[in-house]
Amino acid sequence: MSETFFKFEVQPVIPEQLSGLNELANNLLYTWDRRVRRLLYRLDVELWENCGHNPKVFLRRIAQEKLDQAAKDNIFLEEYNRVMSSFNTYHTKVINPDIDEHIDSEKDLIAYFCAEFGLHESFPIYSGGLGILAGDHCKAASDFGLPFIAVGLLYRQGYFTQTIDAAGNQLALNKSAHFSDLPIFPAQDSQGNKLKVSVDIDGRNVALKIWKAVAGHITLYLLDSDLPENSAQDRTITFQLYGGDKVLRIQQEIVLGIGGVRALRALGLRPNVWHINEGHSAFQILERCREHVANGMNFDSALELVASGTIFTTHTPVPAGHDIFDDNLIHQYLGKLPQALNISIERFLALGLAPNSGGGFNMTTLALHSSRFHNGVSRIHGTVASQMEGDIWPQIPHEENPISYVTNGVHAPTFLAPEWINLFDMRFREWRNHLLDPTFWDCLDGIPDHRFWSLRQELKSQMLEYVNRRVIARCHRNGCSEVLLKRVTLYTSRPESDVLVLGFARRFATYKRATLLFSDPERLARLLNDPKRPLLLIFAGKAHPNDIPGQELIRTIHEYSLRPEFVGKILLLEGYDMALARKLVCGVDVWLNTPEYPLEASGTSGEKAAINGVLNISVLDGWWDEGFTGDNGWGISPHGQHFDEAYRNNEEANDLLNILEHEAIPMFFDRDTQGYSHNWVKMSKASMKFCIPHFNAQRMLMDYVSKFYGPAKIHHARLSADNNSPSQKLANWKNKIRKHWQGVTMKRVDEINTAIHHGEKLSIKVSVFLNGLSPDDVAVECLVGEKKQDEFCACDKQRFTFVEQQGQQGDEYLFSLDLEPARPGLNYYKLRMYPYHELLAHRHETGFMIWL
Repeated sequence: MSETFFKFEVQPVIPEQLSGLNELANNLLYTWDRRVRRLLYRLDVELWENCGHNPKVFLRRIAQEKLDQAAKDNIFLEEYNRVMSSFNTYHTKVINPDIDEHIDSEKDLIAYFCAEFGLHESFPIYSGGLGILAGDHCKAASDFGLPFIAVGLLYRQGYFTQTIDAAGNQLALNKSAHFSDLPIFPAQDSQGNKLKVSVDIDGRNVALKIWKAVAGHITLYLLDSDLPENSAQDRTITFQLYGGDKVLRIQQEIVLGIGGVRALRALGLRPNVWHINEGHSAFQILERCREHVANGMNFDSALELVASGTIFTTHTPVPAGHDIFDDNLIHQYLGKLPQALNISIERFLALGLAPNSGGGFNMTTLALHSSRFHNGVSRIHGTVASQMEGDIWPQIPHEENPISYVTNGVHAPTFLAPEWINLFDMRFREWRNHLLDPTFWDCLDGIPDHRFWSLRQELKSQMLEYVNRRVIARCHRNGCSEVLLKRVTLYTSRPESDVLVLGFARRFATYKRATLLFSDPERLARLLNDPKRPLLLIFAGKAHPNDIPGQELIRTIHEYSLRPEFVGKILLLEGYDMALARKLVCGVDVWLNTPEYPLEASGTSGEKAAINGVLNISVLDGWWDEGFTGDNGWGISPHGQHFDEAYRNNEEANDLLNILEHEAIPMFFDRDTQGYSHNWVKMSKASMKFCIPHFNAQRMLMDYVSKFYGPAKIHHARLSADNNSPSQKLANWKNKIRKHWQGVTMKRVDEINTAIHHGEKLSIKVSVFLNGLSPDDVAVECLVGEKKQDEFCACDKQRFTFVEQQGQQGDEYLFSLDLEPARPGLNYYKLRMYPYHELLAHRHETGFMIWL
């Protein structure tokens, strides 16, 4: 007969002198203020680790006597008072003046929708890069005092906890969170009533509870369907992050998008800027349109109004990363919405139909059709996204279509090692106010090289101790012999040893090529087994439970790690999470990244490493194409996709091994009389000096504010003026353009001149047939430039002027230009025409253009 275990907690009473601890534990500011976490850590180290670094759970379980002792400990009380003073000062901070130029903290409100938020391992509603990026975005918004709210889902089960068995198989364990353990509270109305909203799911009214989590200056609102009034099936909608099939996914996205808008309305919040972070929440656009249609607008006008204040960020160039739902699912779950929008089902489905896609309702396409500000997450990714989604603007050259970019950044106070923060606080007290100032960070040159090297070695020792505990735990669970364990922990058991540590930690997806380093095992073995220059290679990461090839990568690395020549020199860590990531990005010497170009959208793990003085060896893709300066790490030049995959892999693997063998390893072990590598320190400082100001989340947020939030606010105000009449005017104009554009033509009516003298102008005349449009509806333009390797590069654009109406039918119009060349010598030029209206957010958003 099995035994039943019951449990209870003996909870302490927080002494009055420490009453602020509860306030600290219930504000997500602790996720990036290490002083708060360090304060709790000091009370009980072992309990802090056993509680998963969760302040609420920690304060419920700590022994009363430890709190009572702390309340009498003057040294602890001094630290507690400093933390509380800092906490209170932070919350009185006003909006950053750089933000104030674009956003009015009293009148504007930005709503940021995302399917996951990764603020800290103690708040497990995230999976990986997208969520951590969203968490960093929220933290930066709080630091700047931005009027900002975030909307997501509250999952009982976040992403899975990973273990790896003795055969190298990934085992996924799903743990359910208790909401009482999380720093969340039910949202309430002004009368103190707990707020709920509802959405229609396949004809069922599904109730959603609104929870709130405070993170510094901002608030996250999270939706929960696990309510008694819902059916057992509907209670599971928000149960697990990225679990289930397409049916569950569309249900979650209805809750996030439609339910999220309704939640904000119930809270009395009316954002004027809406940011859709990846396509999961794009249904919010349709809900906002429905509201306007219910108030008497037609759908086209409502769509223009809604789109005018909407930003959409796409995060992946990998097609599998974009949700596409079969039309039958759209009919089933959203079939009533076209009627509410007063449009046909065909018009509705067209909003999500990507041209040349083969069918299905694409959430990325919906977001692009229904927003006016779009971006990728690095310079390369912006270009790739423009090409991938170019069919939405079919006649526009991809480099001119409306997709721009903001390169991702990481939240420096979160990912800088505490040792760096302490050093900066002592030597550069105002460093937090200079995260956007590249020249300020030359101050790092003032740190003595030997001190810099010593700190880096200290971080590595701490990381190796942490890794050692994890390796031992896994080996014991998997039944490893003590002999094998001793060999596996060759370097980690001696954290003071002088070993060059290379780290590779990220999601195991095939395009990230985690096993590229094993393309030449014999050469790798030779490098790893040099007794004079010892190396340790650490791998960590998860593969999606449905990604069989990704899990095969884990098994492959596991098998290599057990080969006699690699035991103890290659480690595969399990349980990759934010806590492990923070240790690795601070402690390794080299960060490896080997994606298949151009599929790395950004790659923020390398940024986290770089700001800690870790040197990147990476394919020049994503952020590293912008971050590599030639003296702050190493870049692997990618081969184009037109090359055979095997050839590309072989060449880039060879480049990687060459960099290691001939540059990185010799530099690290080239020690001067003081026992450190002068050139390594110089390169490590260069990494920090360039990457801290250029790739932090505050810089990223400032880019969003100046390039997207501010312009979206202005554009929305223009279209909502005069009772929304400009949005109707723009919608009517676009419908007219769509109706008449196919018959528009243009032709030269001048004598083409092939040479002019300096100081003269080139006269060009063009006659256009507008097929029912007027001259005010179009822009005729001349692009002037040069040819480089048979490619035209525009250097100048000049606009034609309307001269007169021509032709018996009245639909032909003469445009002229007296071109003033900006360059001497041979010039090339091209002529084109596209629709133009003063109310457009982007001049090419219609997607129409013809060339002569």
